[in-house]
Amino acid sequence: MFASNRRDQILEMLQRDKQVLVKELALHFKVSEGTLRTDLRILEDEGLLERTHGGAVPVRTKADFREYRNPTRSDLNYEEKRAIGRKAVNLVTTGQCIILDASSTALELAKALTDHNYLTVVTNGLEAAMTLNQNPRINVILIGGVLRAGSKTIEGVLGKNILEGIHADLFFTSAEGVSFEEGMTDFSLYEAELKKLMAANARKTIALADHTKLGRRSIATSVPFADIHTLITDTKSDSDFLRQVKGAEILIADDIR
Repeated sequence: MFASNRRDQILEMLQRDKQVLVKELALHFKVSEGTLRTDLRILEDEGLLERTHGGAVPVRTKADFREYRNPTRSDLNYEEKRAIGRKAVNLVTTGQCIILDASSTALELAKALTDHNYLTVVTNGLEAAMTLNQNPRINVILIGGVLRAGSKTIEGVLGKNILEGIHADLFFTSAEGVSFEEGMTDFSLYEAELKKLMAANARKTIALADHTKLGRRSIATSVPFADIHTLITDTKSDSDFLRQVKGAEILIADDIR
């Protein structure tokens, strides 16, 4: 692959994921970390990104520093994600302990949960935690770890001891892609490892995946497909994919508007 093509792909990943890491890019492109650092330096010199320790984030404007924004992919397929979050809330009952990942779809579930009573919610998403903390009858446990540069997501396994001491009823999670072969996959190895711990400490895993995620795959598996108890998706999902689903319950969020 030519260097120019690789840099174009790096920018596409950065636009999609809001962060790239040198180690993960080296694995993806099968080139040295030194080559990737050179790519990032050249792109930074062109004003196309900002380098950070170990990677890069999008170029920030003055408005970015003034405004508390969600730097995830929440604007993509927002109506579908909101509908999925509202569908998922029907699975939650009073007194449960649930785990939410830091995905934009899980954030929509958090918004739908704000009127619930007597819940314990464990999450690595700062915005989900702040949203739920408005209700004094919801006990919010924020998982410790490394704050991903330019985001509101805590990643890594520093919160392992917290998770191992929790016995959750449900784990709600989204991903970069969902496939039968690799299950739920993410671009970030660190994010996938944390989700593995979350799934291991919940009785059931609920996959929140809009139609664009189905059949896609990324670098690291967080949850094997066989471990998904329920798949919640939207009305635009591929019917052939859904017909092939074995074992998992399928719920369709049909209140998209």
